[in-house]
Amino acid sequence: MNIFTFKTEEDFVQTGANLIASLVQSKPNAVLGLATGSSPIGIYTRLAEMNKKGLVSFSQVSAYNLDEYVGISEDHSQSYKTFMKENLFNHIDINLQNTHIPNANAEDLEVECKAYDLALEQNGPVDLQILGIGSNGHIGFNEPDDHLYGGTHVLDLLEETLEANARFFDSLDEVPKQAITMGVGGIMKARQIILLARGAGKAEAVKAALQGPITTQCPASLLQCHPNVIVLLDEKAGSLL
Repeated sequence: MNIFTFKTEEDFVQTGANLIASLVQSKPNAVLGLATGSSPIGIYTRLAEMNKKGLVSFSQVSAYNLDEYVGISEDHSQSYKTFMKENLFNHIDINLQNTHIPNANAEDLEVECKAYDLALEQNGPVDLQILGIGSNGHIGFNEPDDHLYGGTHVLDLLEETLEANARFFDSLDEVPKQAITMGVGGIMKARQIILLARGAGKAEAVKAALQGPITTQCPASLLQCHPNVIVLLDEKAGSLL
C-alpha cells in the first residue's frame, strides 16, 4: 500500500482528482468503480471542474457503483443514484447509459446481483475502484462478519451503520435496513484501488485496516492482500498510524 496523509483538504481533493483524471486521460474508455459518502464528494467536485475546463473527458468512461439501499426509490433524495447524479454525473460529460448502480428495487434481487456481477465480468475488470471506509471497517456495504460474500449480494446493515447514516435521514427509523452491495471478491478484482478516509471517526478503522490483522471482522483489512492500493487520508483519519 502507498499511504498518503494530507494536512489540507485542498491537497487531499486535488491528489484524488489527479489520480482519477490521469487514468482517464491515458485510457479514455476506462472502467471506474465509484463510491458514495462524504469522503469522495470534494474529489467529484474537482473532477467536474476539470471536465468543464477541458482537462479531462468522461465521454467514453463506464462507471459501476458499489452499492445501493434496498427499499427506497431511485429518485429518493438519499438514494445513491440521486447522490451520484447530484455530485458527479450531472456535472460531467459521461454518457448516463454507461453508468451502473445496483437496482435495489428489482423484482428479484438475487437475479439482479448475478446480473451485476455478469456485467462487471463482461465489461471489466474495473481499472480504478474508489472506496470509502466505515467506522467499523466496512467497504461498500460489506459489514464485519464471520464470513464475507465474494459477489454482489443483499445484506442486513448493522446497527452502527444505521446510526452512522441516520444523519442523512429525518430519523433513524427512516434509514433503510438493507442494501445491495458489490462483494469483497468483486472489489478485489479491480486493477487499482484508492481508499479514502477523512475525520477522527475513521482513525480506528484505518489503523485496523492498514496495520491490523487481516480478518473478515474488518473487511477493509483484506485490502492488504491487493497489489495496488493507494490510501488518501487527512491528518485526523491517519492520527493512529
